[in-house]
Parts: sequence; C-alpha cells; structure tokens
Amino acid sequence: MGGSNRQLGDLEELVLLALLRLGDDAYGGSIRQELAERAGREVSISTVYVTLMRLEEKGLVRSWMGEPSGERGGKAKRHFAARPEGVEALESVRAVRERMWEGLGEGDVHVG
Repeated sequence: MGGSNRQLGDLEELVLLALLRLGDDAYGGSIRQELAERAGREVSISTVYVTLMRLEEKGLVRSWMGEPSGERGGKAKRHFAARPEGVEALESVRAVRERMWEGLGEGDVHVG
C-alpha cells in the first residue's frame, strides 16, 4: 500500500465501514445514522461530509449526485461509495489490529 495519504483516522475507518454496509444507500444522513447505531458515535452531518471529502481527496471514496427527490424538495442527494483503494486501506487497518491483538488473552491485558 505505501503512501501516508492512505492511512486512516478512526472516524475515516468508521465512515468507510459504514459505506460498505450501506451500499447504494450511502449518503450523508444514512452514514451519520449508521455511525450512531453501530458505533455509538454521534457526529454532526458536517463532520460526516468533511470526512467524506477527505476520503475522496485521498482517492478512497467516490461520489455522485443522485436523482432529485420529492422528499427533499426536488434536491438531489450526493451518494458515496468506497473505491477499491478504500477497501484495501480498510483491510490493511484490520490486519494491523488483528496482529496487535494476536496472542493476547484476557489475562494478558495489563492496565497501569
């Protein structure tokens, strides 16, 4: 993988995971709801969009405008999806976390 622009912050990781879970229904509001329900993270909609834009700048996410909808007064939603590079970044983070937990049992966790 390589470059530092592919490293993920905690919220970036959670947003990417939400994108994978939501599939075609991934847009700002649904991502925010997924973060609240599954991760217990209450974040503002602007924080979600800032994170999505950062992920898009890193080449890990793509976005497109959907069709205008009556429920939004004729406004279109911006939809998001993980790019293959985003999935690779998630897999890398997961592998690191698994290596760090490997071999640790309950008795091995020491709190100072």
